[in-house]
Amino acid sequence: MSSLRFQYQTIEFGKSDIHLRTLRDKQQYSDDDDIAENLGISSANWSLFGVVWDSSKVLANVMFDYEIEGKRILEIGCGIALSSLMLSQRQADITATDYHPEVESFLLKNIQLNDGKKIPFFRTGWADTDIGMGKFDVVIGSDILYESEHVAMLSSFIDQHTQSDCEVIIVDPGRGNHARFSKKMVSLGYTHSQSKPENIEYLTLPFKGQILRYQRQT
Repeated sequence: MSSLRFQYQTIEFGKSDIHLRTLRDKQQYSDDDDIAENLGISSANWSLFGVVWDSSKVLANVMFDYEIEGKRILEIGCGIALSSLMLSQRQADITATDYHPEVESFLLKNIQLNDGKKIPFFRTGWADTDIGMGKFDVVIGSDILYESEHVAMLSSFIDQHTQSDCEVIIVDPGRGNHARFSKKMVSLGYTHSQSKPENIEYLTLPFKGQILRYQRQT
């Protein structure tokens, strides 16, 4: 990890600030013990967890004024975990997950930068079952529909970890897989809606994606 170069940035949410240490750019790479490679993470994809994507900014802004009281929330494929850090600052009951072996160390560093409390973290893949997380009222994620072959695994993983009454919120930048995913979620008993994000002046480029929402009520 000593060969990596970092950058520090602050992202504002209203009158609140989230301080982040991220990779300096997508060219950074460090896998001396082949841990990531053995998990199937290629050198080309290694750095993707460590930068802040527009989709993650959109998701965090969606969750900034989301009603959190009494809800247990799970962020999947969290990467730098911007939404988890912001929700933790709001005193939400938030748990984070990712498959990448370096995510937890970045999360711990960013918790320290924000003088925050511990955020429960599980390193897990979507094919994993019964890893002891329990069930959640809300599941969130950003830019996680990037592989068409993951649709079945992801929908099953979400369904395993949701309460009977639940909401799923996914920000998708428009990779072309959300229609299949939505069809699968509907088959599992969820209703589906989607919308364009509003007030995205915090982004420097136009956002072509959607906010996907799935709900289930008994």
